Amino acid sequence: MGLSIAGKVALVTGGARGIGAGIVGALSNAGAKVMIADIGVESNDTSNWRYELADAADLQQSLAQGEQISATHVDVTDAASCTEAVAATQAEFGGLDILINNAGVVDSGPAEHFSEAAWDRIFAVNAKGIFLMTQAALPALKASSQASIVNTASIAGKKGYPNMSAYCGSKFAAIGITQSLAAELAADNITVNAICPGMVGTAMWLDHLLPTNATSETQKTDEFETAMRTTIPLGRPQTAADMGEAVLYLVTAPNVSGVALSVAGGFEMN
Repeated sequence: MGLSIAGKVALVTGGARGIGAGIVGALSNAGAKVMIADIGVESNDTSNWRYELADAADLQQSLAQGEQISATHVDVTDAASCTEAVAATQAEFGGLDILINNAGVVDSGPAEHFSEAAWDRIFAVNAKGIFLMTQAALPALKASSQASIVNTASIAGKKGYPNMSAYCGSKFAAIGITQSLAAELAADNITVNAICPGMVGTAMWLDHLLPTNATSETQKTDEFETAMRTTIPLGRPQTAADMGEAVLYLVTAPNVSGVALSVAGGFEMN
């Protein structure tokens, strides 16, 4: 039987919607106190990006998943902001036991024309963000008797895909960081793992990665699910709830560390 996380404190970056919200719900339902840390808590400036980030409505839906869920702003590319998010979590709930580094962004395009700015932003959020958030959280995690870290990587961190060099590179980095931290923090009894989502119908897929001319969310979702029936061996897309269940397993498994767990319906096997 796995460990219980009832009463434990978790911080979930990018927890306002999508996979992050699925993780928040799973942890809350298991009895954890959860702090959502999301850049969308204070702003939603997407002028330099190709899909909208979480907004206030998304955040309210994520907060409504449980009674002991709160929210704070974080920019995972800024060390001071990460420190402030940890401090806000400790002030609200009295400690920190579980860190979920879920914040992430995506962009794609041929390497020949891909902008340096887009490359830098992807790595700043998807790779550097894991490092900065973990660094900020480590003093609190080391004080916990049941500490764990889970990073959101991707199946694109295990296999390269065309026109995805920046995103794949950042997710390969996320898995490498996970393994390094697992080895380094084992002496402190901190487990470190990653989840590798497959095809999840979030804004990343529906508004950017899925080639479609659909304009409504219903059309996009229908086209996505139809495409997944022929793409995924199990014949269905993955859900945010699936990712939450995977995270819940990893934070309650005391002897599992350094794992990059694919949750992809059999699409990625290794």
